[in-house]
Amino acid sequence: MDEPLLEVRDLFTQFQRVDDVVYAVNGMNFSVAPGEVLGIVGESGSGKSVSVLSFLGLLRDNVKLKSGTAKFRGTDLLRLGRRQLEDIRGRDIGVVFQDPMTSLNPVRRVGDQIMEGMITHHYASKKVALQRTIDLLGEVGIPEPQMRYRNYPFEFSGGMRQRVMIAMAIACEPQLLIADEPTTALDVTVQMQILALLQTLREKRNMSIIMITHDFGVATNFCDRIIVMYAGMVMESAPLAEFLNNSVHPYTIGLKSSIIEVGNKNKELVPIPGMAPVLTKPLNHCPYVSRCSVAQDRCEQELPELLHVGNEHYVACHRIEEVGIHAK
Repeated sequence: MDEPLLEVRDLFTQFQRVDDVVYAVNGMNFSVAPGEVLGIVGESGSGKSVSVLSFLGLLRDNVKLKSGTAKFRGTDLLRLGRRQLEDIRGRDIGVVFQDPMTSLNPVRRVGDQIMEGMITHHYASKKVALQRTIDLLGEVGIPEPQMRYRNYPFEFSGGMRQRVMIAMAIACEPQLLIADEPTTALDVTVQMQILALLQTLREKRNMSIIMITHDFGVATNFCDRIIVMYAGMVMESAPLAEFLNNSVHPYTIGLKSSIIEVGNKNKELVPIPGMAPVLTKPLNHCPYVSRCSVAQDRCEQELPELLHVGNEHYVACHRIEEVGIHAK
């Protein structure tokens, strides 16, 4: 098996506020193989984006990385200085942020914004970067790229702005692309176009991708492996086929039961009761216990470990066997 391109272990991220501390990420563990697409799914506030932005150094000054490692090609990103990390961001690791309208500079032409990374990282001269920018805009599906590279972000639709963001993220041919909710606020047709574009780019470049999403449909149609997060922890992790057929964590089962399936009119939607916990205290029990239908006393007293249950399948639950039987 190939060595992981990225391996994150025991990542704990906290936010210091005026009156308290938010325990946003609580022992995150995952890896990404070369050429693999990893999906990270979960509700809003589950720590999906924060876990990735932590090792990229893209969080506010009140963040505290309590512990952990994030080794990218053997180099621990959490031990690098600001300048060293800046050399990797945008060159070896590209990022497509959630909202292109707020991520793009509204007063700069899109072509200049795409060129900036190439010039900053000495990837290409200004002349070469200009031609590459035009080529990239064409590659990501922007019509008339020779003209459109002079336009400003407000002159593009939401889907086209997302394509510009993708062009910017791959400009220096990164080995890893992080796509943070890249289809949010886009209509279904445009969503499928963006996913198809990312798939084409991945195959062409043999590029690894981390897809952060709350949409199970996006994850299951695009990813090779899926992680389910809750309260800053990994609840379940498995290859796609194993995930679809043998999910056992109560939270995963609950998410699946609350999703509309196109063409299945007889499926009853069963929402997950309650609310996600407020993470202002260290976790010393299962964070899902107040919403879980199979919880027992142990769940309220002990934090579950992420255990291997077979076929690269990992689950953090005290009642794995009982839940597995219940799920079937």
